[in-house]
Amino acid sequence: MQTTQLSDPALESRAARSTQSDSEQHVREELAALYRLVAHFRMTDMIDTHITARLPSAPGEPAAFLINRYGVLFHEMRASDLVKIDHQGKVVDERAQTEPALFRVNAAGFTIHSAIHAARDDLHFVIHTHTAAGTAVSAQEQGLLPISQHALKFYGKLGYHDYEGIALELGERERLVRDLGTCKAMILRNHGLLAAGATAAEAFHEIYFLERACQAQIQALAGGSALRIPPREVCELTASQFAREDSAEIAELAWQAALRLIDDPKSDYRS
Repeated sequence: MQTTQLSDPALESRAARSTQSDSEQHVREELAALYRLVAHFRMTDMIDTHITARLPSAPGEPAAFLINRYGVLFHEMRASDLVKIDHQGKVVDERAQTEPALFRVNAAGFTIHSAIHAARDDLHFVIHTHTAAGTAVSAQEQGLLPISQHALKFYGKLGYHDYEGIALELGERERLVRDLGTCKAMILRNHGLLAAGATAAEAFHEIYFLERACQAQIQALAGGSALRIPPREVCELTASQFAREDSAEIAELAWQAALRLIDDPKSDYRS
């Protein structure tokens, strides 16, 4: 005789919380890895600039994302150093209830990143940098020039946002989103670079190529010779080649290779 086993709501609830906890830990580890890789490739600015990741949320729960604990250097970032905040900037990390001073976040970082996370469901990881090359290109009137293969990845796919001062005014979020449009990367004029992706791998790929493109441009301009710019049809072709079907697979291969650069058992970013 067959019997029907009824589900236990309490057990289902605990299982859901466990799954959600595992998902959050995975995002924490990937975000900590992004911080360390940005440090490895010398794209840091001491304790300023930020990388964030959207967290999975259960139905009915407010959306939240992870940001760095203000004051921790990128090369020492761990999964446990990341702070959970909501889209209003409120720290919702339970640990902050007993040690609020240890879970401080930067207001300007919140403004920029919350704007992207709230408006673009397709972008789960957002990276903002202040590198010398990126800032230098952001100050040049012509923006990023199509003079290198790295730059051509962004041909016709790069947003620009005019400088409005330190990003503390929440009203700027609407303009940041408008200027990013449907792009995954943007130059913040007189400020720096921003890149994002659906995965940590994609976001890393975007910022790596954008940074390298800026480095190439600054060095090419420093040479003093006339610059050669490919014909428009070649620029458009190259941009389309970067967007081919296996681009996500290539980004993942690069990501897995990059992770080996920071795999240090003595200082594990996963902790």
